[in-house]
Amino acid sequence: MTLHYILDPLCGWCYAVAPLIQAAHESLPVVFHAGGMMAGTNRRPVTPQLRQMVEQHDRRIAQLSGQPFGEAYRDDLLCDASAVFDSEPPITAMLAADEIDGRGLDLLARMQTAHYVEGRRISDPTVLHTLALDIGLDGPTFDAVYGTQQGEPTWAHIRASRELLARVNGAGFPTLVLERQGRYEVVDIMGYLGQPSAWSRSLSDLTLTCCEPRPFGQFHSI
Repeated sequence: MTLHYILDPLCGWCYAVAPLIQAAHESLPVVFHAGGMMAGTNRRPVTPQLRQMVEQHDRRIAQLSGQPFGEAYRDDLLCDASAVFDSEPPITAMLAADEIDGRGLDLLARMQTAHYVEGRRISDPTVLHTLALDIGLDGPTFDAVYGTQQGEPTWAHIRASRELLARVNGAGFPTLVLERQGRYEVVDIMGYLGQPSAWSRSLSDLTLTCCEPRPFGQFHSI
């Protein structure tokens, strides 16, 4: 059984489900598919309009999930007109970390804390290098593999992730799809926000439940 996680590193709701993803990763394989929400032509400079939109979501995320938002994020990063939110570099970093040691999700968790709590620019390759060191990756190795994943390899991953999202009729980021015995199910994870223990129990129940195999491409919500 595998859990497919369709996400974006700069998606606040993906930060909301981070404790649930960690809990899932402790009990079954989790494969990430990063969709590039703010990559390419969708990259966004920090403006008062962006800040207002983001803060509305952040308040809701904090209320429902209990995830923390730091002062450095609220008062510095979201007020920094020179900052740009670009999903492409952190996705490249995730791909590099995953190729090195299967650590893509670990780096995602570190990047989310760096962004939402520490107010750091996770679209900056220099920052990404430091965060890779934080999770124990070798610096020169990370830099070399990051270089091989830049550009087309990252965009090929983004395109494939968007195709998967469309194929499962996902509503956006995050979308989770459980693959089991040839059957694929879109999992409603949002109902477990702030409840990692209940989520873990639900996953345990799913692993014990037999299901009739279903061809790839047919999905339903649990």
